[in-house]
Amino acid sequence: MSEKNTGNTVAQNKKAYHDYFVLETYEAGIELRGTEVKSLRQGKCNLKDSWCNIDSGEIFVNGMHISPYEHGNIFNRDPLRSRKLLMHKKEILRLFGTIKQDGLTLIPLSVYFKNGRAKVQIGLCKGKKLYDKRDTAAKKEAQRNIERSMKERLR
Repeated sequence: MSEKNTGNTVAQNKKAYHDYFVLETYEAGIELRGTEVKSLRQGKCNLKDSWCNIDSGEIFVNGMHISPYEHGNIFNRDPLRSRKLLMHKKEILRLFGTIKQDGLTLIPLSVYFKNGRAKVQIGLCKGKKLYDKRDTAAKKEAQRNIERSMKERLR
């Protein structure tokens, strides 16, 4: 498990926190090809509808859009291709068992650079029901009102 990322954040999946309860987070490297790294450094990445799956002991991220590099050439890759994530085999097998047993899912939460290497923070998530989303929104609104009244009181 990793702590909050401190590197150069490229993209975040804010929709994931709205649609899922994030139970655990993991850090994984990502296998990129050609000009995808240059495109990432420019911040051209979208995680909105992405997810991860485990296939034959390897973990892949699907639906992650990395725009083609503007100054690239014919070797630019498909923006929506499936990309392999780099994790230890034991971690992948443990995640696979957890996902199959508990009905959880893996969602990419953010993409960032750490020590010059592209990393993906993935979360082990459980889906929220509609009433959970309403409850979360009500709690946020109540917290805003409390902070607003405290701020006015301190004036």
